[in-house]
Amino acid sequence: MERRTPDPADVVSRPVATVVGGRSEVRDDDWAAVSSVIRLDAAQFPAEALAGLADFSHLEVVFHFDRVPVGKIERTARHPRGNTDWPLVGIFAQRGKNRPNRIGVSRCRLVEVAGYDLRVEGLDAVDGTPVLDIKPYMAEYGPRGTTEQPRWATELMRDYY
Repeated sequence: MERRTPDPADVVSRPVATVVGGRSEVRDDDWAAVSSVIRLDAAQFPAEALAGLADFSHLEVVFHFDRVPVGKIERTARHPRGNTDWPLVGIFAQRGKNRPNRIGVSRCRLVEVAGYDLRVEGLDAVDGTPVLDIKPYMAEYGPRGTTEQPRWATELMRDYY
């Protein structure tokens, strides 16, 4: 297979679902108790596209931070959440919403599959968020070996879920 430089026009994403309910305002922290629905786009998929998903306890959800204006996208380093007590780190060393492609990835608990609806808890996406992909969480896709992270990241995440 020949290697080529990717053409940005070749990268196309169309939402497969939408977040319904939960929070309507964008804010950090306290996501564990948030209950929402991921509603599959019935115009693109039959309900059986979700067949077998109820056998999993958790999902990985890829979504678009659609409320981040293009002018707010970060491309360099910054203090996470503007906190100068934390180090200046590059955007790719953070999980903030102002990412270059405005793509979020979240793991959440799957509570119920009902028709086109997935009822979930702990999804850190707000009402109306376009969902780009839904995947079952499988333990084997988790990290192998010991994981490490800096102290500031642990502090930042203390009240996130």
